[in-house]
Amino acid sequence: MKHWLMKTEPGEFGIDDLASRPNQTEPWDGVRNYQARNMIRDEMKTNDWVFIYHSNCEMPSIVGIARIAREAYPDPTAFDPQHKHFDSSSQLDNPRWYMVDVQFVRKLTRSIALAELKGKPELSGLALVRKGNRLSVMPVDEAMWDFILSLE
Repeated sequence: MKHWLMKTEPGEFGIDDLASRPNQTEPWDGVRNYQARNMIRDEMKTNDWVFIYHSNCEMPSIVGIARIAREAYPDPTAFDPQHKHFDSSSQLDNPRWYMVDVQFVRKLTRSIALAELKGKPELSGLALVRKGNRLSVMPVDEAMWDFILSLE
């Protein structure tokens, strides 16, 4: 089992939106970065754990936990010319973009802000705290996962 962090903007789709969905599950669509796509397509497995991270907001923070409920499958938004994530280069017989379904597990007892995470030497290897990291999906090793949970 692996651990991940997935970024989302709470004004677009946040942890509360995930919790309110039927079965508390939602497709994680719209990833349009090849490195993130490769992790989704090739590495994410059912029951992997995910930190939900709110970005592009007043206080960027890890706010909750989800799990991978369905492994990678082609992202249909790439084929829909009316959708904001449409990609004319992605073909049904050779999809370029993939998504997974995520299921809400719980909100953290408190949001753990990026500023706090950056101040912890134990997390210096976490991609999230490195300057210039813009990936929306990133791995979190088990020791860092456990350490972050200890901050709750």
